Amino acid sequence: RGAPRTVRTAETAQRIKRNRRLKANNRERNRMHNLNAALDALRDVLPTFPEDAKLTKIETLRFAHNYIWALTETLRLA
Repeated sequence: RGAPRTVRTAETAQRIKRNRRLKANNRERNRMHNLNAALDALRDVLPTFPEDAKLTKIETLRFAHNYIWALTETLRLA
């Protein structure tokens, strides 16, 4: 089936392992940055009192869910 695999040295294996971990860390960091940006955008469109109160992630999601439900009910009953 093709050429035999070359034997990796311990140093090469460590370098590959470290590189994979760095790439995974970067993907996770970017994922979290995107999630936080989306939550910030959601916070911007939700009515909050007082204005300077920053909701936590779970509070933001729960409030958005309840707010959408309340708006839906308002439209349904109108």
